[in-house]
Amino acid sequence: MQLQFELPAMALLGPLLAAVGIYGLLRWVVWAPGGGNSPKSVSDHALWVGVIGWLASTLQGAANAGIIPLNPQTPSLQQPGDILGALAWPIAGCLGVHALGQLSYPGPRSSRRLATLAVRRVRDFLPRKLAWTTLGIFATSAAAIAWAAMQPAYRALPYTSPPYGEAGPLVGGDGRIAGTELAVCLAAALLLLAAGTLLVLWLISRRRQLEALDAGDNVLLRTMAMNRLLRTVSTVAAGLASIAANYAARPDPAVATEWINPVGLVAIVVLFVMWLWQPPRLAGVPNRKTRVRRASPSGQKNVRNLRGEKHPGAALSVSLGALLALAAVAPGVAVLFFLGTTNPARATVVSAVMAVCVLLAILAGELLLARNYGDTSAVRRWPVQPVAPGLLTAAIIGTLVLAVVMVMTAVGEAALRSGTPVAPGWITTAVAAAAVAITAVPATLAVRRRRGIVTSDDGLDAALRAVTLNRIVRTLAAFLLAQAGGLLISGSRALGALLGMQTVPAEAWEGAAAATGYVLLAAAAVLSLIRVTAFGPRSAQAARHAPVEPAR
Repeated sequence: MQLQFELPAMALLGPLLAAVGIYGLLRWVVWAPGGGNSPKSVSDHALWVGVIGWLASTLQGAANAGIIPLNPQTPSLQQPGDILGALAWPIAGCLGVHALGQLSYPGPRSSRRLATLAVRRVRDFLPRKLAWTTLGIFATSAAAIAWAAMQPAYRALPYTSPPYGEAGPLVGGDGRIAGTELAVCLAAALLLLAAGTLLVLWLISRRRQLEALDAGDNVLLRTMAMNRLLRTVSTVAAGLASIAANYAARPDPAVATEWINPVGLVAIVVLFVMWLWQPPRLAGVPNRKTRVRRASPSGQKNVRNLRGEKHPGAALSVSLGALLALAAVAPGVAVLFFLGTTNPARATVVSAVMAVCVLLAILAGELLLARNYGDTSAVRRWPVQPVAPGLLTAAIIGTLVLAVVMVMTAVGEAALRSGTPVAPGWITTAVAAAAVAITAVPATLAVRRRRGIVTSDDGLDAALRAVTLNRIVRTLAAFLLAQAGGLLISGSRALGALLGMQTVPAEAWEGAAAATGYVLLAAAAVLSLIRVTAFGPRSAQAARHAPVEPAR
């Protein structure tokens, strides 16, 4: 009986410690040294709440809920209790982070408390367009769950092909539980998400006024918090719809093996739309472009104020940055659907295809820039600091991590092959890394050999080269981290066999390797989304005194 009471206590200890740590971090941000509870620190606090809440809302662990895998050794979520736990923790986590964000604001310090006589209601601060969009996503998720509830259960069957000489499809594959069982769990999760969202919205509207802000900024801060909350819960609701559609799209393994989940693509679109739906900005916090213009003297353009440059070549470089996201996502999603969700090497292949497409797009942009705006008579300038130290450090770390993981995986797979036949998975990673490295060479050479641009600003040509080089290195760094993460996930069994011992069994090493792989994949995704101008300080003086190369 004592053990039964200890297990729930241990299960709650981790989330409790995480909540305390997040609360302490948010309190430190809003009371950061030198911040003085200023509009800047308050704005940073709201940003951190949104970022941490977004990270806590992932439903990746429940992506295959309700699916009965063909291999009984494959981890699965088949029991309603396990499914509810996998769904409830991310929902409770993201809602809890936003609630902690409101509770971690500092209390009044002056003798007079700032207050208003007007009654604060949720609809007074709610961003209307975003709220209606979120409501539509919730309704779509409910419809997908209802669709899943009408699906029958299937037993997992081994793959079989028609007899020799006869025509017919390959049959067999994973099964699934009854649709009503999964639908009840998903509906409960959606109701929990809706009720928690309303509760946090009410908490945002009733939170005390902040002394550092005037009445207008206090209203705007509540709108910012609601914006970030609604964007997060919209992605979670879309994830629930994707899980339901992933279940409903599975065919009867006795009839067919091919299937596709179109709602998963819609969920990815929702994710990017919500990522771009930025909240308003406090009046006391200047936007990024304004800060750059104040920091840079007139006529000294560099990589940080490139957006303010009127030259069409700079406009082309800026627009290319937005197109790089499309060049990565569209081919990556297509390859992911082609490979399916059970291919162990999907992370390796998808990240390689995305990196190759991005590097080819960078090469095309550089060639287009040289063709439209380059001139053989123009002076060519090379930046003093071609790549930001932060990006260069990330690329070096990614290279070392990938090399170590490949060596350990190769040794572990060799040990496994001595007992049972295991296909070497590290070879796929090595080939993908070599293909991406080869693709990066012409893009780098194009930057180096491009003709100069005729402009009145001496530093523009060097700044454009620096932007392209930083994009190349950022792509390589994110790719290397993704490759290392994918190899850790797919080769976790080999690493477990290599590192397993009596005190720490192989299963524990397998779980740790897979968890580390997911962390590296998340780091690669975050790194690829950060703008190149955010890495390291860049001085306008360095761009102005860039080395001059003869025109040719």
